[in-house]
Amino acid sequence: MDTPDKSVAEKTRETAALYFKGVADEKPYDLWRAFDKGLARDLSLFITGQMYAREKIPHTVRQLVTVSALTVLSRPDELKLHIQAALNVGCSPGEIAETIFQTAIYGGVPAVNVALKVLKSVLEEKGMWPMEPDGVRP
Repeated sequence: MDTPDKSVAEKTRETAALYFKGVADEKPYDLWRAFDKGLARDLSLFITGQMYAREKIPHTVRQLVTVSALTVLSRPDELKLHIQAALNVGCSPGEIAETIFQTAIYGGVPAVNVALKVLKSVLEEKGMWPMEPDGVRP
């Protein structure tokens, strides 16, 4: 079995710690690992260590792009994880909400409603709800 490049493994650990600190729900890596440890490692090294660790755009932008894609695709479980990650990397609740609203044009209002419910749920769990209409907590 090949040993992963230490720099990619280190990037994977650092990026996972940044994005997913404080996430209580089962992370995809844990689910993958329960079925196939080797494939879980390979997926994690690629997704977290090579894609999410890229420095071509800021982590905040990367997470807002991810939130918009998951909203349009109506993937609430993954969306919850990435809303938490977006908050962890410095996105404000208002920026996340505005990103979700922007997707109404492409994904429809029902997808936006699902995503806003997920956002509200995450903010409630983190003690950040209610928030002002401009995205700032009262």
